[in-house]
Amino acid sequence: MKIIKIVLLFSISLTANNSLIEKAKTLGLKAIPQDKKELAKIIDPKGVITPLRVELGKKLYFDPRLSKSSLISCNWCHNLGLGGVDGVSTAIGHGWAKNPHALNSPTVYNAVFAKRQFWDGHSLSLEDQAEGPIQAQPEMAISPEMLKERITSIPEYVEEFKKAYDENLTINLKSIASTIAIFERTLVTPSKFDDFLNGDESALNKEEQEGLEIFLDKGCVACHQGIALGGELRPFELAGEYKFRDVGDFLKKDMMVKVPTLRNVTLTAPYFHNGQVWELSEAIKEMGRIQVGYKANMNATNKKDLNLKLMPITFKEQEVEKIIKFFKTLDGRKPKIDYPQLPRSQDSTSHPDDK
Repeated sequence: MKIIKIVLLFSISLTANNSLIEKAKTLGLKAIPQDKKELAKIIDPKGVITPLRVELGKKLYFDPRLSKSSLISCNWCHNLGLGGVDGVSTAIGHGWAKNPHALNSPTVYNAVFAKRQFWDGHSLSLEDQAEGPIQAQPEMAISPEMLKERITSIPEYVEEFKKAYDENLTINLKSIASTIAIFERTLVTPSKFDDFLNGDESALNKEEQEGLEIFLDKGCVACHQGIALGGELRPFELAGEYKFRDVGDFLKKDMMVKVPTLRNVTLTAPYFHNGQVWELSEAIKEMGRIQVGYKANMNATNKKDLNLKLMPITFKEQEVEKIIKFFKTLDGRKPKIDYPQLPRSQDSTSHPDDK
């Protein structure tokens, strides 16, 4: 009789887990595929990833000579040892200048799953995104001409480009940025949450599952969905005004913000577009106050289209704690990345310019 009871309880537990998995999927959450071929269809639909290109892209990603000052690499703002971010409120670039819009650096991990790049979502691919910071004066500040001259002055880089592509490839801003993006496409971090969504009912414990259920029931999933748990443009300040809205001028545009990914969110503080919130618990409460708790048509393209009575949520402390427990299950398994030894500069390689 005791054995039958245990089996029955186990069966009920599995049913509950399966129900939660199906609920999460129905509401728009998707797991990183376990099958490599299925994953490749998502991160490499055009078949551009090869070992040689990934290795070359990694070198370029870590090489500070891609900046005018020869001090700032892609890894400067998107530090792969710090969750893919820089850990400061406002990105700092050329000449120690802060981002003029007070924007915070988003993580590069899992960026391949986002449908849009940059906080205003103006870029639709990693390749296009990589071109922006290289040229931007407040970031890496190098001109396309100087960049081309620097990289082509280094024989080892020229040879690696030939091997990775072909003899006829033109080494310029576009091909350099595209190669960096190929490396970034491999920065995928599957987690316990993906194991759970892929059918491993034991991957999340009771409190982690309760946190997931709160996340679903409170409407957080309306914006943080898909494989990226974010990554699309959505109307912001739907239920109230963000308390740090006056830091920077980003919100003065059209109130549309790219939803940040929640993957590795415990590693990517500070939070929000202007990096003003350092505690994850405060970020959750702030989102309840300004963004969730409404019945929304999330296909709306702007706030005016919603025509809703928006009601903010006050999360209970216990709910916040459980949501954080769920968020911790999104801390992914990082790919091992050895810091590359970079090719030697030549006499003809342009000198650093900090002006």
